[in-house]
Amino acid sequence: MSAPPLIEITDTVDPRIAEFASIKERDLTGRQGRFIAEGTVVLTMLARAHLAGGDVRAEKILLLKNRVEGLSALLETFPADVPVYVAEGAVLDAIAGFHLHRGVLAVGKRVEPPALAVQVAALPAHSLVLVGCGISNHDNIGSLFRNAAGFTADAVLLDETCCDPLYRKALRVSVGSVLTIPYSRQGSAEALLGTLAEAGFEIWALSPSGTVEIGEITPGERVALVMGTEGDGLPASILDRFRSARIAQAAGLDSLNVGTASGIALYHLARTMGRLG
Repeated sequence: MSAPPLIEITDTVDPRIAEFASIKERDLTGRQGRFIAEGTVVLTMLARAHLAGGDVRAEKILLLKNRVEGLSALLETFPADVPVYVAEGAVLDAIAGFHLHRGVLAVGKRVEPPALAVQVAALPAHSLVLVGCGISNHDNIGSLFRNAAGFTADAVLLDETCCDPLYRKALRVSVGSVLTIPYSRQGSAEALLGTLAEAGFEIWALSPSGTVEIGEITPGERVALVMGTEGDGLPASILDRFRSARIAQAAGLDSLNVGTASGIALYHLARTMGRLG
């Protein structure tokens, strides 16, 4: 596959690159599933997701002119119908609205996911799922996806109160894992967990007040690990309904960061389930 032809941009208000304008002020998240991918790593994951033929597509790319040569092999992995625009540094910064030192941007689109019940039904018989409830920090959302990818989770399921993982910062923190891991963000936490329970998932809610230490769990074939927001944590309605686990830690510390806690818990579950080499 040859690299798509390069299209030089000299006018900062060129309508062909309008989606890239002032991206800090008007992120594309929430606009028909479109999003901004920033940096080489995320662009690589976007290419991988596009080629996989799933629900993520690249629409256009905008690069700093002096980055093109170093990215030529990566650009060749994109179909020829994905336009690649290039600009000098001053023009690119004026378009983006800030100094874009990475010099790599792309617009992608994720199609609307299926209904939650359909998505859960499609999970394999031996599954590990990470669930987020009320996670409103984009760094934490990105960390959840990065940990899910690192520890072989089959999906990340978020309730409707979680922030959008397609936000530019969440994508960057996840090192593009948001684009390659199946996920959904829909419905209440109670409805989400109810759907998983009906599908035969063993549900473990992680909390500092959990009744079982995470290292003592012997997981079954289908397991869902549930993470709550920092501060308030998971609501009592969830902790009372499902089994709960804790991570042993030093006395006097309120809790671990949700990214750290999910990494520790996922590592134990994945390793015990024989998912790690």
